Amino acid sequence: MKATGVVVEYNPFHNGHLHHVMEARKQTHADVIIAVMSGNFLQRGEPAFVDKWTRAKMALENQVDIVFELPYAFATAHAPEFARGAITILDAAQCDAYCFGSEDGNIEPFERALDLIQQAGQDYEQTVKDTVQQGVSYPRALNEAYRKTVRAFAPDEPIVDLTKPNNILGFQYMEAARKLGSSMNAVTIPRIVAGYYDDAIEGNPIASATGIRKSFFEMEALDAVSGFIPEPTRNGLSEWQTNHQAFGAWSSFYPLLRVIILREGPERLSQIADITEGIENLLYRAAVAHGEFEPFMNEVKSKRYTWTRIQRMLTHIFTGFTYGRRKEIQTPTYLRLLGMTQEGQLYLNRHKKKMKLPIVSKVASFSDPSLALDCKASDMYALGIGGGTDHSELGMDFKRHPIIIQ
Repeated sequence: MKATGVVVEYNPFHNGHLHHVMEARKQTHADVIIAVMSGNFLQRGEPAFVDKWTRAKMALENQVDIVFELPYAFATAHAPEFARGAITILDAAQCDAYCFGSEDGNIEPFERALDLIQQAGQDYEQTVKDTVQQGVSYPRALNEAYRKTVRAFAPDEPIVDLTKPNNILGFQYMEAARKLGSSMNAVTIPRIVAGYYDDAIEGNPIASATGIRKSFFEMEALDAVSGFIPEPTRNGLSEWQTNHQAFGAWSSFYPLLRVIILREGPERLSQIADITEGIENLLYRAAVAHGEFEPFMNEVKSKRYTWTRIQRMLTHIFTGFTYGRRKEIQTPTYLRLLGMTQEGQLYLNRHKKKMKLPIVSKVASFSDPSLALDCKASDMYALGIGGGTDHSELGMDFKRHPIIIQ
């Protein structure tokens, strides 16, 4: 059986994601699609709109065959580590190919970019570091270093825009696969209709997940986004709305986050991953001053500290993810199975002995620092969703079995 991998958040699963899955299957002639999906906290430092189990079920009801969880340490990391974690898992799962969306859907410019950067060697890496230290965001620093590399080695070469979210992640996936020595083929398809951050526009069937969440929070009604999501997604969101106090967002998680910041104080906050340059003092002062999330963020945000960078810090504060714990987790060491279809189950039965990492379907049977962190993150997410008072979903990682879609 032939498998193609996709790296996803599905926050939530929408029509554009369905197009991606269908095209990935078609272009690679895959028997199964394997998704490595972020858990309850995401790469831009946000709590997921709904939990990983709900999002995994949406995926499995929309032509994905297997969902593995991307461990927290990689799911909330900067693009290179995010990509390295995801590609390691897809390679370990014996995928023949991986497929990502990009601006024009052409793989050759990405391959050429990697070749040129490899020629540049340490000069390229140093340019990225120097540019970031000047206060420039990582995507822009990467793009600037790449442009200088292209000008030096191939002045007439077409330039891939590495400031675009899909392009930069695709580039990082390919770089990670090359460093890993993976035999997986890289395939890209063009992102259609909506950009990564575009608002949902009535009449268009495709909208970004960001636009869908924005429309939902503005209207507080699923009818506002029904045209952009498949029916299984709507059903899953409707069920979530019935059973939970809130959808995942920092505005509802902030009261609990604020308690943690005020309790820990600057000295202990400085030990949290991604906290640098004394920003712990600013975070503490802002938490003292503001009882709501947006004013808190407006006080902390600056040209040097972007919204996304701050949110990653807050995610690590919320979950207690320290620099020390990060050092313990160097690479994925397991395949955490969230769910599968019958075809996915058949694939695992045929290939599990050849997989490079063990499959974890029961948390209690596997001991690992990364898995323990994932379980802690799930509990903190449940507390955030429940307003700090609903304890019914604590320990859910030990209670839930992988979802099987017949």
